[in-house]
Amino acid sequence: MTSNYHSPVGWLEISASDKALQEIRFLESTPESHGRPRHNIIQQVVAELSEYFRSKRTDFSFPVDPRGTVFQQSVWKQLREIPCGQTTTYGELAGRLGGPRKVRAVGRANGQNPIPIVIPCHRVIGINGNLVGYAGGINRKQFLLRHEGALLL
Repeated sequence: MTSNYHSPVGWLEISASDKALQEIRFLESTPESHGRPRHNIIQQVVAELSEYFRSKRTDFSFPVDPRGTVFQQSVWKQLREIPCGQTTTYGELAGRLGGPRKVRAVGRANGQNPIPIVIPCHRVIGINGNLVGYAGGINRKQFLLRHEGALLL
């Protein structure tokens, strides 16, 4: 099931199975259909995202089921452990997953995250603090980090 949600970072397309959230995609234009979702998981996702954007929530409680390789799953699991309002670097994340030689693989897995915001790939920054590599665009990454208090400028 798929539904659309208008958020402060633009329109999001939310896809879920009967049991879990599977994907959030950033849309670059207003979708043709954007009524109230009827699917239970999507209703919960929309409610919790709304709370997140109103600064009433920092974690999400609904089940997620991102599709990916074993390595991607391990990266996405690590991303979910980065607290709201904090960041880490690609190098630090690679170190937790086997060493600095995995930086590029971590970057690729981060960029292929099918559930942005919820699996907070926006919290990963470059070694010198630069905002690099966000599939939703650097402006969205900057907004999300400011929203969480991780970026003060």
